[in-house]
Formats: sequence, structure tokens, C-alpha cells
Amino acid sequence: MERKICGLLVLCAFCFIGSSLPAQVTVRTGTGATAADITATRDAFRTDLGGGTTAGANGSFGGLRREINWDGVPANFSAPNMLPPTFFNVNSPRGVLFSTPGSGFEVSGATTDNGAGQPAAANFGNIDPSYTNTFAPFSAQRLFTSLGSNITDITFFVPGTNTPALTRGFGVVFSDVDLANATSVQLFDVNHSLLGTFFVPNLTGTQTFSFIGISYPTPIISAVRILAGNTPLGPGAVDQDGSVVDVVTMDDFLYGEPVAIPEPGTLAMLAIGAGLLLGFLRRRHSAS
Repeated sequence: MERKICGLLVLCAFCFIGSSLPAQVTVRTGTGATAADITATRDAFRTDLGGGTTAGANGSFGGLRREINWDGVPANFSAPNMLPPTFFNVNSPRGVLFSTPGSGFEVSGATTDNGAGQPAAANFGNIDPSYTNTFAPFSAQRLFTSLGSNITDITFFVPGTNTPALTRGFGVVFSDVDLANATSVQLFDVNHSLLGTFFVPNLTGTQTFSFIGISYPTPIISAVRILAGNTPLGPGAVDQDGSVVDVVTMDDFLYGEPVAIPEPGTLAMLAIGAGLLLGFLRRRHSAS
């Protein structure tokens, strides 16, 4: 009995604090020449997070999972225009804020865009013409990229608020990951400690797909850093077979519903309560 309750207390600590101590983790990866080749792996990760298959408002699945496929981004925020880094916590509240050491973010053009300079060439062909045949969308038509840097940082909030949040898992679809160990996803806990670096599988060729999804039993992820390839998209930045350059774009994001981080006072009360209960159990065990 004491052992079971102690285990429950440890589990609660992970749930509320997002400890940097080792935690059970499930990692799903896949590659393919077509979107269908990674769909089963993507769907297994969906099951890991929960929430079913029917999307609600703002990409919510049953209050357990959120998804971003970029395709609902309006033309005025699509190539050649910039995507506001707050778009998916303000315009379409999904609990994520983007940042980058580069100059910003862009979502690729769609054939239905009709603003200035639109429709932009597909798959970031507006940045370099070769990209139209280098990348491919997993869910048509739009892709996502940072500009001026291959780094995308993601911070989680309770959707539509400034309240910091945690999530239990994060997954992303990549297009054209050619080099091994060049593309990765790093996860951080509430204390900004690194939970792990997870490398995305590669597949030589053009318009290929790679998927990675990482999940934990409880919400412990407060931020994500994505390194997409080793070179940011830009005019003339192209990769070929045998090249040391790897330009990579992103498509669908999938993550657990962001939940608020408890106030410090709540955490302190939980710790005190756990200590008192553990002391009681130990005294009872000694008396028996």
C-alpha cells in the first residue's frame, strides 16, 4: 500500500512540476516518398495524445490534442507575406507562440491566394524557384518555414491567453530531410531544462516526408526548439545528392492540449501534503 501511494505521489509531481528527472517517453518516427508512407505513424502518434479524429474549433481534438496544418492561414499572411508569430495564439488560438533568431516566418502560397504577388509559386518557389520541386506538402497546400535561420522556437500557452502552459507531446511533419542528424526536435521542461534532443529520420531524394512525434504520460513540455536542416531557405540555398547543404521545410504540427502551469503556492501545498502523507505511512509501517 505504501509503495503504491508513494508511486502515485511521484506521478503527481511529474504531472504538476514537469520535473527534469528522467520520464517515460514514447517516440514515433517514419519516412516515405509519399504522404501515405508516414500516415500510419502520424495516426499512431495521434492515438498517443488522444482526442479522436474530428477537429473542433481552432484545431482542437476532444480537448486532448491540437493540430496546425497551415492551410487555413489567410492569403494576407501567406507568401510572399509574413506570418505573425502570434497568429496561432491570437488569430486562431491554439496555444503556441513562435520565435526565431532569424527574420520571421512564412507560410507557402496556395493557388487560391489573390493578393499582391499572389498566388506565390508553390512550396516556397517564391524564395527560390527550385523549391517548388524540392518540397511537397503533407496536407495540401501550404508549408511552414522560419526565415533567415533554420531555428523555430515554440512556447506553449493556454490557448488565447498569456498564461504559460505545458503539453504532454509534440510532433511535426518535415519535407525533404536529406542528411542524418541535421534536423532535430529539442524539448524543454518548465524549468527550461532540456528533456531531450530527438533527431528526425532522413530519406535521400526530393519531395520526401519525415515524421517525428514525442510524448510523455503527463504534461511536462513547456517549449520546443526545431532545427530544420542545417541551412535556412534563401535564394541559391539548394541541396543536391551528396551536398553538405540540407534545406528543410515543415508541415503539420501535432501536440497535446496546453494546460496551465500551477501557481507556486499550489506546488508548495502539494509538496507539503505529499511529505505529510509519506511521514504518516512510514510511522504506521514502523508501528506495525
